[in-house]
Amino acid sequence: MGLMSGKDDTQMSNGKVLVGMSGGVDSSTAAAILKDEGYEVYGATLKMWDEPADPEAVSKTCCSLEDVEDARATAFRMDIPFYVLNMKSLFEEKVVKYFVDSYLAGETPNPCIACNQHIKFEAMLAKAMMLEMDYIATGHYARIERDAGTGRYLLKKAVDLTKDQSYVLYMLRQDQLSRLLLPLGSLTKKQVREIAREKGLINSSKPDSQDICFVRNGHYSDFIRQYTKKEIPEGTFVDESGKVLGKNKGIFEYTIGQRKGLGISAKSRLYVIGKDVNKNTVVLGPKEKTLVKRFYADEVNYIAIDRPGKPIKVWAKTRYSQKEAEAMLHPLEDGQVMIEYHEPQSFVSPGQSVVFYDGDVVLGGGIIRRFEIQ
Repeated sequence: MGLMSGKDDTQMSNGKVLVGMSGGVDSSTAAAILKDEGYEVYGATLKMWDEPADPEAVSKTCCSLEDVEDARATAFRMDIPFYVLNMKSLFEEKVVKYFVDSYLAGETPNPCIACNQHIKFEAMLAKAMMLEMDYIATGHYARIERDAGTGRYLLKKAVDLTKDQSYVLYMLRQDQLSRLLLPLGSLTKKQVREIAREKGLINSSKPDSQDICFVRNGHYSDFIRQYTKKEIPEGTFVDESGKVLGKNKGIFEYTIGQRKGLGISAKSRLYVIGKDVNKNTVVLGPKEKTLVKRFYADEVNYIAIDRPGKPIKVWAKTRYSQKEAEAMLHPLEDGQVMIEYHEPQSFVSPGQSVVFYDGDVVLGGGIIRRFEIQ
């Protein structure tokens, strides 16, 4: 089987690579593939958060002691050096505090994207450079290719679209892409597990982590209360006219498009269509009011193109599990962009990321700040 890491043949010789090993099957297999390809492989687990006391919560997240030991055992079996890198203070500053502050500001953040940006592809790369490595690598499902015409590194969707993670990598810069190897981008998940079994890796059948590593059982509201050590005041549900419909548990408990768990009796289904932090209100309305025609994003990173000087057609995706939708990207003077859908789409949430595609190529992306209801 010809296993390629996503770089051209001139870069496939005897380089040193630091592989981020989470203890899962994907990153372990990535390390094994790179070793077979002739790289001098070093493994590293990033210690970012102390594991929760709840065993069930541990089993659904990364960053546990068990994960570190699985990564260490896998590195030992492959006979590669292994490091545990302490990233806890940086993780708390750049990911946990950002997560909490965003929710309290009425947004719905994506902490995994913040972790990728600041920890996995910035801090880990800096550490690799300090150790005189040539590359870093992860088990993400996406591809990197060099465009011969422009000289740019392109970020592309994985071959296995059911596992594609290009959405959470849109923030990567050219200098990072040039030193990043993604060995799993051309493989399916089934093939990855088969390789892991063939090599006798202990985590070949280990389930994927699902929850945010620092939040137990997905109960992020409990985490925010515990972390801030403050009682979050209740607010009110209102309709579009401002009429009070009932009490809410606190504005951060709800996200745009939410229907379940509102605790409001009504003749027809109600959805969260807006939030007002200053008034501590959550606006409810019918499903058609979740449709968004235009929205605005900032902190925009372009990968395949320079910042456009005029509107361009893109395919926009505002959630990891969502399909892209046809849209026009309008560059604004302040570095923001306005995205205008061809057909209105549901559930555009401030704090989430929008990623722009052209086919399987990631053009770039940014963070959604506000939207206009259809």
